Amino acid sequence: MTPEFEDRVTGTPTANPYARTRAEGGFTVVEAAGEIDLATAGFLSEHLDAATATARPDVLVDLRQVEFFDCSGLRVLCRADTRARGRGGRLRVVTDEPRLHRLLRAAGLWRRFPPLPGFPESPEPLAPSEFPEAE
Repeated sequence: MTPEFEDRVTGTPTANPYARTRAEGGFTVVEAAGEIDLATAGFLSEHLDAATATARPDVLVDLRQVEFFDCSGLRVLCRADTRARGRGGRLRVVTDEPRLHRLLRAAGLWRRFPPLPGFPESPEPLAPSEFPEAE
């Protein structure tokens, strides 16, 4: 990540047309929007890399504003999830979109990323037993 794309105060990448990050209710929320494909997945990846750089990250990836999402986006999610787990945290996706549900099932990632229809009320304690093995 180049310095001009990084918020100098927080170290979080600046918002772009495809992703932005905010803290909300004990979570780090990464909102994705528009079309996430080979050309744009890097913008989402910058935000997920920053969100999973802390110890025990609790990251919600909000996909409710995504119009298109392909295997490039799935690769970015899997990489960020592996990093979050490696740091004792978790990454979850928020979407109620049937297209994304079908994509997660077809890719065999439904158990790894069971989608939440909305944000949880408050963070639940992180426990290693809640994480299914990466598929």
